[in-house]
Amino acid sequence: MDVMTAVLTRRSEHRLVEPSPSMEELTYLLKAASCAPDHGRLRPWRWLLVSGDDRRALGEVMAECNGKSVESMVAKTHRAPLLAGLVLSPDPRSRVPEWEQLAAATGMVTSLMLLLHARGFGSIWRTGEQADAAPMRRFLSVDEHERALGWLYMGTPVRDGSVARRRQPVDIGSRLQVFSAPNDVEPELVSARR
Repeated sequence: MDVMTAVLTRRSEHRLVEPSPSMEELTYLLKAASCAPDHGRLRPWRWLLVSGDDRRALGEVMAECNGKSVESMVAKTHRAPLLAGLVLSPDPRSRVPEWEQLAAATGMVTSLMLLLHARGFGSIWRTGEQADAAPMRRFLSVDEHERALGWLYMGTPVRDGSVARRRQPVDIGSRLQVFSAPNDVEPELVSARR
């Protein structure tokens, strides 16, 4: 699949089943995704993978974070066979500002989602207050300087026979401007240069 097709056909997949990427394939895809723009090549992120019965423990912590029922949160963690928690782990000693390190992490996630899609897998990015709540931080051993950003659910999309429609690129005309430097030069100086 070429890059343009991947961009125009990728969708957040709400129904995901086995198979999910193997550890070997996910590692390969993450190596490629980590080539996303990253000032200083800091790789200011880390992933925490949850699958199988461990999804129940994750659901229990989600329930503790948001006050919803354990069973409803466990059901959510079973929407995909593999969940990957993304933790922003900025380098506080770096001269690269934290916002730019966050941008590197989000660029890497976008690349990973496109790579998964190109391989026939589906994914959906899920966030919420519980992602970085205190019980979740303890559960995932998130350090004080880190932030848990959200969860990438991965698996094989359930197809109902319909073909995924290509996204139609939107008109960005109102969001694109050609910059022209202001003309602050005095008229007499302009004429003197002629």
